[in-house]
Amino acid sequence: MKKLEICLLCLCICLFSLCGCRRYERIEATAPAPVVVSRNSDEAESQEAPETENETSAEQETTIIELTTEEETEPPLPERIPVKVKGVYLTAYVAGTTSMFDEILSHIDETEINTVVIDVKNDEGRVTFAMDSPIVNEVGSVQKLMDIESVMAKLKERGIYTIARVVAFRDPYLPEQRPEWGLHLADGSLYRDNKGLAWVNPYKREVWDYLVEVALEAHRAGFDEVQFDYIRFSTEKGINNVVYDEADTQGMSKTEIITEFVEYVYQKCLQEGVFMAADVFGAIIGGGIDSDNVGQSYGNMAASLDYICPMIYPSHYADGNFGIEHPDTQPYDTILAALQGSKADLRGYARNGEHQAVVRPWLQDFTASYLKNYINYGPEQIRAQIQAVYDAGYDEWMLWSAACRYHWDGLRTPEEGEAEMRELEAKRAAQAQTTAAEETLPAETDESLEAAGQSGAEEAGGQESAPSGS
Repeated sequence: MKKLEICLLCLCICLFSLCGCRRYERIEATAPAPVVVSRNSDEAESQEAPETENETSAEQETTIIELTTEEETEPPLPERIPVKVKGVYLTAYVAGTTSMFDEILSHIDETEINTVVIDVKNDEGRVTFAMDSPIVNEVGSVQKLMDIESVMAKLKERGIYTIARVVAFRDPYLPEQRPEWGLHLADGSLYRDNKGLAWVNPYKREVWDYLVEVALEAHRAGFDEVQFDYIRFSTEKGINNVVYDEADTQGMSKTEIITEFVEYVYQKCLQEGVFMAADVFGAIIGGGIDSDNVGQSYGNMAASLDYICPMIYPSHYADGNFGIEHPDTQPYDTILAALQGSKADLRGYARNGEHQAVVRPWLQDFTASYLKNYINYGPEQIRAQIQAVYDAGYDEWMLWSAACRYHWDGLRTPEEGEAEMRELEAKRAAQAQTTAAEETLPAETDESLEAAGQSGAEEAGGQESAPSGS
């Protein structure tokens, strides 16, 4: 009997051990995550409640999955704080000349201007301050025109928002150093535009990385934003004779490659916490042959930019554009029409929840005396353009003068500028409420509208109605 009890005890111990092994093996076997994903599905809810042992397993599985997901999560992007820009353009030479720069700063102190756009890679293809970049130094593109530490210190002291202008594909310097990156004719020679300037090949990804390097070095030097100019193909004489390598084009059109470049650079800038903008021709708004020739699609580019900056200088529009006889002579009407076109174009690309760039136009602060029909631009014309920006529903703008000579009298003081923006915001909020209220009113029948019209005519006693503009 004693032997029998000992045998039964041993048998129980074995069974207990085997049960434990089976539980461990089942957890090991059912560890893959996909099973847990369906716990909230209708199918999972319709099943019978699992045993306690299964619940424990599910909890362990969930823990494993959550830990794995947490480990694989990408780090958060750097915080970026947007600024509503009212800016002016400066060459690196002006920024690097103390007397000129200090004079500009004194005007900025007294006006609503809160931003400067400074050349970092200029129209000659030269980088305007020393950079700690192997590729930039290898190419030898630095031509030091300003002490960036001193310039940035003065700007940051005043709380001025800083934008680095980077000229992209019109680059007369880089193809001389890296001929394989330039545009070539059938005989192998470099393509040059009407001014004799070479251009780099937008299809070359090596050029993209070079431009990204310049942009990020600018940010590391203190710039809040990078604004690319000449993100386009040349349209001048001889461009149709350029020969492209199929290995570079991969069957992509000009518009497709420019859009892909913008997307590529935008992601690089986003990871570094720097805002990205692009200057575009005003003529590409609405698409058409101009858009195809330069490779700029207004709507597609806006999907991969923080700011899109159409150059809508009245002097750049031919007679008859927007139904205006001489656009340069009517700055308010020209700017308003161009930006109304901008809204209509972007509306066609808008998708719920999808990103779209803020529109920040370049305005004209120079006199286009080369035109047959022009006017002198001064404070009145500057203010008229700014007002057109606001009336079109936009808030930001920049003034362009290649000589960096601005009509400061056409600008508000800082206090006046802030008051104007508050008034504008209040006006827009009231308009939005009115529109919302009108949209909620029940639709009236033709009969009720007719009756209301008859009643109104009787009350008016036959008096003439006031002009619509009063």
